[in-house]
Amino acid sequence: MMTAATIRRLFSLGLLAASVSFTAPPGGQAYAQGSPGHLTIYTIDVEGGQSTLLVSPTGASLLVDTGWPGGNSTDRIQAAMKDAGITRLDHLLITHFHVDHVGGVPELVKRVQVGEFIDHGENREDSDITRHDYAAYVKAIAGKPRRIVHPGDTIDIAGLTTIVLTADGDHIAAVPGVKPTPNPYCASEPKWDLDTTENPRSTGILVRYGKFRFLDLGDLTKAKEIPLVCPVNLIGHVDLYLVNHHGFNLSNSKAFVDAIAPRVAIMDNGAHKAGSPEAWQTVHESPGLEDLYMLHTAEDSDAAHNSADALIANLKGSGAQDGAWFKVIANADGSFSVTNARTGQTKAYAQR
Repeated sequence: MMTAATIRRLFSLGLLAASVSFTAPPGGQAYAQGSPGHLTIYTIDVEGGQSTLLVSPTGASLLVDTGWPGGNSTDRIQAAMKDAGITRLDHLLITHFHVDHVGGVPELVKRVQVGEFIDHGENREDSDITRHDYAAYVKAIAGKPRRIVHPGDTIDIAGLTTIVLTADGDHIAAVPGVKPTPNPYCASEPKWDLDTTENPRSTGILVRYGKFRFLDLGDLTKAKEIPLVCPVNLIGHVDLYLVNHHGFNLSNSKAFVDAIAPRVAIMDNGAHKAGSPEAWQTVHESPGLEDLYMLHTAEDSDAAHNSADALIANLKGSGAQDGAWFKVIANADGSFSVTNARTGQTKAYAQR
């Protein structure tokens, strides 16, 4: 029987068809499914929290956040892992210590082997609930590899370039390979107050696979978004933007969103969490945007500030049927596709 490493090697040499998929024998290790040469990103429905799974062309994996406590978020993470053909996580990045991002860690580590845990360091929020969630995280990962990252650090994911842009309230001074350019949108941007929660401490990353660029800044809020793009844009344009803070209007400042000019945005909102009309409108109007996907219909908003049903993974009233994800397949030439698991429909975006 061929090992997973042998299969990947044969794929890389073109000796196996790209469309072939492999499943595990009884009691055996699951092989990575699908074709090599792609970055796969799952935006997992954890009911308004965050959990985003990235699997590199080599099969290396990064999970960003774990959703809520209890088994439901972990069930959905494992379903995405199964679809991706992986059984362990090489890296788990916790953007910050709010319960909808870190709460799933204790359950996840009972079920899934994790190579290393990555975060920004100590909890900085003066609230009992966040202190509790941070303590539960530290207890769950005791004795396991943990790395505290700072802006400019990288995460070693074979086949990808992954750089930390923000962490613990600080931001990177320059992004390698990006020439800072003046941002004309800064002049009209208000000055935003800095909140004292964990949100502005979020660890945010820029992931590059060839020409493809994916941005995930956790729950970064406006006062910390602006230094990334004003007076100059340090990030440049991105292909895929995970909308900051689930689409709350505390985040997604116009000067920031317009500067990064995403081709496609995915809002990981819940049915009754975030998806704010103001944030939706800002992202929807950003220059060059082709589509704005939403994990849920924003039921507390109106029809004018929800995307078309085809761009929503979990519709109003779906209830127990929730759990549909978006699956992004990205190519090194910058082209990519987005599949809505609810409908099974895929939309392709050509390289630009």
